[in-house]
Amino acid sequence: MADAPLTAAPELALTTSSTTATAHTAAPTQERVVGPADGVDEDLSFIETWLRLSAGLLWVGLCSTVFLFVLFLFLPSRAARIRVGNVYGTWAGRGMAWLTGSRCVIRGEEHADGARPAIYLANHTSIIDIFLGIWLSPTGTCGVGKKEVIWYPFFGQFFWLAGHLTIDRNNRASAVEAMRDMSSFVGRHGLSIFVWPEGTRSKDGRLRAFKKGAFHMALATKLPVVPMVIAGAHEAWESRSLRLRRRTITVTFLPPIETAAWEKDHLDEHIRAVESVFAAALPDAQKPLPPTA
Repeated sequence: MADAPLTAAPELALTTSSTTATAHTAAPTQERVVGPADGVDEDLSFIETWLRLSAGLLWVGLCSTVFLFVLFLFLPSRAARIRVGNVYGTWAGRGMAWLTGSRCVIRGEEHADGARPAIYLANHTSIIDIFLGIWLSPTGTCGVGKKEVIWYPFFGQFFWLAGHLTIDRNNRASAVEAMRDMSSFVGRHGLSIFVWPEGTRSKDGRLRAFKKGAFHMALATKLPVVPMVIAGAHEAWESRSLRLRRRTITVTFLPPIETAAWEKDHLDEHIRAVESVFAAALPDAQKPLPPTA
């Protein structure tokens, strides 16, 4: 599971609205590779898929068991449990991503600075994204997930016990109140937030319209938004499938987008501007389709 040496990343065009989103223009400068060193494009057999998924479940279960004991030591402090959960995610998420057999190329990690709280937004196309998210989130990041995540074997129970936020997507009032409370909580404890802004997994890999929840939290906290753009995961592990394929998955952290000047009256413009940043960084096959007439 050794990383390849850090190398200079290729230039990445970054576009954003001049009036609603401001990002530093520096492109990601570093990259590392986890998994096969060379490009891969291979469908795994049914047997190898199940062996890898079984090994992954065992790995996540082992990590959950070990870190559960640590969690109990920090039960009185939700902020401490979140940080313990982030360390757990680094081990469980990275191991699970590696066990899929795909090549993971991570770029721009200099923008995922745990010393500076931020709101991390990631597009969501595959179960692999979840493991990439918990692996690459800086320590001190509170995750936001649907309430159903608690039923995911091992991971879901640990996610809940660690103090991350689960929301009921069918109860808007409850979800808004929970996110408002969390905005206050992370501000008091100097934490970051991790959100899937599309609200649900994309079935075809293309970027979906963003929901407003994450952006209301940005207005409330004034934390910068850091895009985490994931490409290729939907091909490595298709939505609602238990078949793995060896592919190259790229994860690119883009420069922070400052939100201090954002205004509620222009929220829709802010959302569209951040969507455009994601769309510009995604390959053509994952860009959103133009609206139909």
